[in-house]
Amino acid sequence: MTAAATPSSPGSPASPGSPASSVTPASSASPASSASPVSSASPAASEAPVAASASPRASAAPVAGSFTLASTAFEAGGAIPRRFTCDGEDVSPDLTWSGAPDGTAALVLTVDDPDARDFVHWIAYNLPGSGSGTLPLGVSTAATAPPQGVNDFGREGWGGPCPPSGEHRYRFTLSALAEPLELQDAPTAVMVRDAMAGATVLGQAKLEGRYRRR
Repeated sequence: MTAAATPSSPGSPASPGSPASSVTPASSASPASSASPVSSASPAASEAPVAASASPRASAAPVAGSFTLASTAFEAGGAIPRRFTCDGEDVSPDLTWSGAPDGTAALVLTVDDPDARDFVHWIAYNLPGSGSGTLPLGVSTAATAPPQGVNDFGREGWGGPCPPSGEHRYRFTLSALAEPLELQDAPTAVMVRDAMAGATVLGQAKLEGRYRRR
């Protein structure tokens, strides 16, 4: 199958940019995977790198600025509140998107840290392919929750920011796919990346936040 627009390449350590929710046009960069939410605090160990994997092939992307991702928990490029981190309740922030491209059959959300070698904090996959939608505050891992993967802390669901030092960036990437991923249960980040490599990515919306432990 042909693939499409993919996430931007990870940033270099400790080099914060000035992010905002946006659309990523077709490119050759490899999408990042994410982890799934948990409903209670569970501080995690130091972040570690994940294995590299194939990147999706590119195809046409939607008009820039049409596909957006936002949260009421923090502003694009702003600080992520302690509540959503390993220092607080460690619950996932609410998310809202709009403008998904025509033909979207499924959505895949990944959250990673480009300042920790793309450490994956959350994966939610095969979300309904509606033009707009939301994920509520504190998504659980119950059977009724959206399908989620295993983050790089080694657990299913959300694993909040927990940088070992300094301020880190956290990229929320929502990919619109022409077909659902052929995945089940709680796949790893590598499994999601590999599945995305053979999928048609119609477009991506991005949101970035920052967190520094004090």
